[in-house]
Amino acid sequence: MTGRAAAVLGVCGSFIFAGCGDDTGTGGAGGEAASGTVKVQISGEELATEGFGFPTGSEVTIADGWAISFDHVFVTVGRAWLSDNPDLNPNDASQTGVEVAEAVGPWAVDLARPGDVPGAGGEGTAHSLALIDSESLNGGGPLAADRRYAFSFSFVPASASASPVGFGDDPDALAAYDEAVAGGYAVYYVGTATFVGGSCEVSDETYDFTAIPTTVRFRLGFDTPVHYTNCQNQENDGEPFADEEYQRGLSIRSDRPSLAQITVHVEHPFYSDVQHEPGLFVDQLAALLVGAPEGTELTMEHLQGLDPTGFEDGAGENLPWRVCDGSTLPAGTGRAFEVGTIPTGPGQDPAEGFRDYRDYVRYVQSTQGHMNGGEGLCYIARQYDSPR
Repeated sequence: MTGRAAAVLGVCGSFIFAGCGDDTGTGGAGGEAASGTVKVQISGEELATEGFGFPTGSEVTIADGWAISFDHVFVTVGRAWLSDNPDLNPNDASQTGVEVAEAVGPWAVDLARPGDVPGAGGEGTAHSLALIDSESLNGGGPLAADRRYAFSFSFVPASASASPVGFGDDPDALAAYDEAVAGGYAVYYVGTATFVGGSCEVSDETYDFTAIPTTVRFRLGFDTPVHYTNCQNQENDGEPFADEEYQRGLSIRSDRPSLAQITVHVEHPFYSDVQHEPGLFVDQLAALLVGAPEGTELTMEHLQGLDPTGFEDGAGENLPWRVCDGSTLPAGTGRAFEVGTIPTGPGQDPAEGFRDYRDYVRYVQSTQGHMNGGEGLCYIARQYDSPR
């Protein structure tokens, strides 16, 4: 891997929602958003809108030579909220003070579409969601300029009641989002993976890589509702706690709105390790269609029963490693992903371990929510059965 290092309101009121303002995230008669407020937006950065290039053309690349383009990257955001005291427990980011403000959805966002405002840190574009302008859960007073607030947000199952952000006039996108609703997916990827690797190194020369389809359509639905809480913020200048990269929370600015961007790192489902920032691979997904009828679309159901610590293709053959980007070939003849200390194997309690590769992918995908780009990690509070 190359590149980087956690009830719809019917009118515009205290919360200014997408469609209620202009391209600067402003609201009300097109005026500038006021200081003393928090501007909430969401972005999948350029990976969501432009996809993964190979060998160049994107911030990160797939090590085994695949390019990826997205038709849709749907995310359903339930709400975003502010709490007192992000530093309540230096050793446990899940703990904050009481909630003092919120913006409530749900919003359905297609991150594969360019947004209406600049993304945090100049990374692509973002979609405006809301402007929080008061302590709505604490008497309605103004946001305090003399302290930091913890910022949190939730991804929830797709819902017919969600307000579509930026695709409400597109019948094809609405039909695809209906698929997410039917599947109960909090996140839903629709797109195409194309093998474009040239000079590749493999761990087993006897394996027939030509049996793997070179073009794979996918519809990957993730039934993974998550609360991302008390996020770190790369815009803070303060000293972070030990083992954290940035200070938590956000301060209320006096010169402009404070930015709270939900940043979605779309590469997470392709992780080869449960730890952050491993190499990215796609062969193990495409190989599941070996022997399948031409045109078969890859879904999460294909991952069921597959061992992430010893991959096989769709014909039951052991799958070797392949790297096409000049990176080091991983150790071992057979392709095996790292699961850390998480128990893995059939019969595992899904709240404690991985039964199969489907559980593994849901786990690493569910860590993709961050704050303000970069590595603004959040505490991951999964709302489905999963190891901690």
